Amino acid sequence: MWTLRSQAAIVGIGNTTFYKAGQSGRSALDLALDAILRACEDAGLTPTEIDGFVTYGTESTHPYTLAQTLGINDIQFMDRYVGGGESLAATIHHAAMAIYAGVAQTIVSYRSLSGRLVRANRDITDNGGSRRSFLAPFGAFVPVHYFAMQARRHMIDYGTTSRQFGSYAVVLNDNAQRNPNAIHHGRPITIEDHQASPMISSPYRLYDCTQEADGACAVIVTSAQRGRDLRHDPAYLLGAAEGNGPADQLYTQFRHQGRFNTAGMEEVADTLYARAGIGPGDIDVAQVFETFTGQGLMALEDFGFCKRGEGGPFVESGAISWPRGSLPINTAGGGLAEAYIHGFNNLVEGVRQMRGSSTSQVDGAQTCLITSGPSAMPSSALILHR
Repeated sequence: MWTLRSQAAIVGIGNTTFYKAGQSGRSALDLALDAILRACEDAGLTPTEIDGFVTYGTESTHPYTLAQTLGINDIQFMDRYVGGGESLAATIHHAAMAIYAGVAQTIVSYRSLSGRLVRANRDITDNGGSRRSFLAPFGAFVPVHYFAMQARRHMIDYGTTSRQFGSYAVVLNDNAQRNPNAIHHGRPITIEDHQASPMISSPYRLYDCTQEADGACAVIVTSAQRGRDLRHDPAYLLGAAEGNGPADQLYTQFRHQGRFNTAGMEEVADTLYARAGIGPGDIDVAQVFETFTGQGLMALEDFGFCKRGEGGPFVESGAISWPRGSLPINTAGGGLAEAYIHGFNNLVEGVRQMRGSSTSQVDGAQTCLITSGPSAMPSSALILHR
């Protein structure tokens, strides 16, 4: 048995108001501090009880800066996981390992963003090195260009349609209408709106694309035993996994063509289910990190909710819709409609589902899958339970 099963718990959650990118007027440091203080208040802990930090490799707000600002004088553990959106579940995995090993007792995991994530004139050698130099001469400069190619491959191989991608977007925007903190709250869309929206990088239209945002999220992780004595019922970590499959790299430009129509997470999914001791049929609700609609759809296939190539019909059937779908997903709106905080808002929503406090609460939900980094390796995923 995986020795970390149910040994760690998320006991506090916090997030800021979410803003359109560049419109908050706040620094990433200010946003991170806000989210961490909210998480501490939620858990009933003081900031000085924190003795560890984990965050993303691309996080601009340094843990030591946060520690000094919060008055924390004794840091026992610090860790950064490579990358951006692929880091989410891995940060909780690493926090759980540190707690189980006795390295730290109270760890905060966080992510903060302020200003536009993608610079208009990024040097092709930055954050991708030689991999991007093979694509830039052909006009592929930013993530939507890379990921659109994978979506097109899925369409060619399996007959997936733009309307099926649109069905994914419509569900998430519908969920955002019940979440007052979602950027798209008050802005519902129909499938016709999706189909009429501007083409960004074929086949992806405007509503297929995640929305960059200013904001921050944080969670407090501690031992399961200690968590039972704090303010809220804990969300326990049932399983976690991270890594990548063969020949997968950042943005997967060098993938074998047989994997180009996947989210690249089959190996992570297999490991996760084995560690958690359950399968896809035991998942009640899921928070699926989606940079773009097609990556979310492919992740549903990788995690076994439908067969390879059947993600389009699965989504179009209403299976991911709340409240009647067999697998409601991204119940606060996800990156497409709530905010793009590199997936961290999905984790906060997953904890709400386990507490029974979501604005789109799944009745009787006992388990929640949270994925991070489809098509961006190395990826990670976790399962929470009540």
